[in-house]
Amino acid sequence: MAQIFANGISLEYEECGPETGPAVLMIMGLGAQLVHWPDDMIETLAGSGYRVIRFDNRDVGLSHKFHDKRAPHPIAQVIGQAVGLKSLSPYTLADMATDAENLLHQLGIRQAHIVGVSMGGMIGQLMASHHPHRITSLTSIMSGTGNPSLPKADRKIARHLILPSKPLSDRGAIIDRTMTFYDLIGTQDPDKDVSELRARIEAAFDRCYYPSGLRRQIAAILSTGDFRPDLKKISAPTLVIHGSHDPLASVEGGKDSAANIQNAQLEIIEGMGHDLPKKFLPQISGLILTHMNRAEGGGLRQAAE
Repeated sequence: MAQIFANGISLEYEECGPETGPAVLMIMGLGAQLVHWPDDMIETLAGSGYRVIRFDNRDVGLSHKFHDKRAPHPIAQVIGQAVGLKSLSPYTLADMATDAENLLHQLGIRQAHIVGVSMGGMIGQLMASHHPHRITSLTSIMSGTGNPSLPKADRKIARHLILPSKPLSDRGAIIDRTMTFYDLIGTQDPDKDVSELRARIEAAFDRCYYPSGLRRQIAAILSTGDFRPDLKKISAPTLVIHGSHDPLASVEGGKDSAANIQNAQLEIIEGMGHDLPKKFLPQISGLILTHMNRAEGGGLRQAAE
């Protein structure tokens, strides 16, 4: 792993796969670190000849923390924006999209395939709209458009995200609470093995536990609002993947992205929730590889400046 200075802040990143292969930038979701990407997916993409780059978004993991910036409570922010008050969010998703674009620039990468999940999918969509010269293709997974008319997250899940919870200092208790949240939003499968997920959550906790950044990232999503007009500017080949049983980001969000991006391909995975479960990884990785190879013109090409 390494750090690079991009868009005025430090970003932690890591690479795998051939350095001369076409670049793939992986953008994680709300409060999630680069280690949350399933190893099987990363190995599949890298093993197919792609230069895979993962990084920690601002305010998470080992990237820059905005310790001196406070974010409003989500409910107060929604009410304030509804009556025309200026957002108090320290930054927006567009700023995070610029982080990703500048990361590519600092690495000397002219263009890259973008794969974003959840909030990372929103960042990827804005990156494809605002920085089209950097995009070879876009894959947006279990994301949305900020459209206020879309179905909201399940109330129980929303409470976990926006209402203050009892502060915990015990490592095991914090990990148990995180596992409970992932169980709420994830694919419901009585046969699933949660040991790998727990190991990933434990690794993330030991790497960097920083709950303060979550509030600022939520504020960034809320302050960005409805960005459907931006999506109509996207010209890059786009793949939208969404689970049919996503209780956090409704499948209607994926449909809305595809409807607002010219010639976007929509793939709905039956039974998938708001996660990247092992049972669906071969299907998801296959869809992404087919999409990227098609954007490459059927063959891998050099992507460095």
